[in-house]
Parts: sequence; structure tokens; C-alpha cells
Amino acid sequence: MLNMIKSKNQGHWIVILLIFISIQSSCFARAATTYFQLKVYHFQTTEQEQVIDRFLEQAYLPAMHKLGFKEIGVFKPIDNKDKTDKLVYVFSASTNLEKFASLDADILKDKRYLASGKEYLDAVHNYAPYSRIETILMKAFEGMPFLSLPKLKSAKSERVYELRSYEAPTEKLSANKISMFNNGEIDIFNKLNFNAVFYGQVIAGSTMPNLIYLTTFENMTERDAHWKAFGPLYKPMADLPQYQHNVSKNVTTLCRPTDYSDI
Repeated sequence: MLNMIKSKNQGHWIVILLIFISIQSSCFARAATTYFQLKVYHFQTTEQEQVIDRFLEQAYLPAMHKLGFKEIGVFKPIDNKDKTDKLVYVFSASTNLEKFASLDADILKDKRYLASGKEYLDAVHNYAPYSRIETILMKAFEGMPFLSLPKLKSAKSERVYELRSYEAPTEKLSANKISMFNNGEIDIFNKLNFNAVFYGQVIAGSTMPNLIYLTTFENMTERDAHWKAFGPLYKPMADLPQYQHNVSKNVTTLCRPTDYSDI
């Protein structure tokens, strides 16, 4: 009888242990990749830009930090001054996709955010701080599943952040290009120290199917030298039959980070 009781107790603890292992495994599986959000502000005037900057620096970034988003990148195209449709990019990352799903509601619970962002949040209809906001959601490549902070020493005003979007003719060909990154192209970027921040498959955006990635450099001279070195290493891979016609449009945007950017 005593042996039966011991056996039942052992069985009970084995079940608990298995449940615990299952939960831990499930949590690990969810954290095995990272999701990225790229928020794009479109604006026209200097006044709008100043309102956006004050909002991001004084309200949005502090509130995002409180919600567990550790590194927020804010950067602007170098050629903004030459364009009518000017842009501000706001980049964030999380291993939990649900944090992005609940972000709009969660951030409004922050009283400091509401107070510090009042100028932006309470803007009147005929004096909006932007013309449109675009949100792009991405999933990290297997070849680099987590965010990597750039290791740069130059002043932020000299740095060059290169944002590239590769659109593809079809979903299958976009997956083919992503496979190309995972099976050799990322290795070339790493070998040449391109200081990539992320590589992301777009899972929600306006120009799908496409992928987006961000590389960073000390200055424009270093950026040009890196791409010159990249060509000879990349060409043998690019010439392989299985990797043909997997990019229909390459959109390259050269940016600089703002002074208050975490990245």
C-alpha cells in the first residue's frame, strides 16, 4: 500500500515536471525570433518636424522604455531637405508579437506620456504634425534572429544608416531572397563588418512581398568602401542559377540618427 502511495506521488511530480518543461519550451520557442516595427512619419514643414521630434524625445521614447522596449531607433533620410514628402523613421523591436498588438492601448495608460505628448496628441485637425503615418511590421531572419546594436564611434551627425527594401515579384521569390541572406549573404555582411542592426521579412506593409534591412557606418566614406568590398564576395553567389530574379525593386534610403535615438 505504501509503495502504491509513493508511486502515485512520484507520478504526480513527474506530470508537474513535464508541464513545467512544456511551458518553458513554449516560452523559448516564442522568444526564438524577434519582431520589428518601423513607423514612418510623412511630413512637409519644419514646424511639423519639430513637433514630431519633441513628441518622440519627450513622450514616445520614455513611454516605450517603460513598456519594455529597450532600444528605439529614430533616423531621418539625409536628402529630406530636397524632398516635399519628408520622413522620420522610428524603429522598435520585441520578441513578443503581442506587445505590438496591444501597444496603442498600453501606451495611453501612461499619464506622463499623455502630459508630455500633449502638443502632438491634442493637435487640431487643420494643424496636424504629419500628413500620414505608415507602419511596417517585420519578422527577423533565421540568420540573425535578434537585434544587434551598431558598434560605432563617430558622432551621430556623421553616421550613415542605410535602410534597404528589396521587393520581389512573388512571395516565393521573396522567400528565395531571404534564403539567400540566411545561407551566405549575411555571412558576407558580417565578414566585412557592415554593422547590421536587423534583417526583417515584412509581414505587414504596403509594398509586400519584400524584406527590409539596416546597415550602419561611421561615415559616408566608410559606407562607400564597404560596398566596394562587398561586390567581389557577393558576385559568385549572385550568379548562382537558383537565386535569379528574386528582387524586382531595390529602395535604398541613406539616413542619419537623431541625437536622442537609442540606436
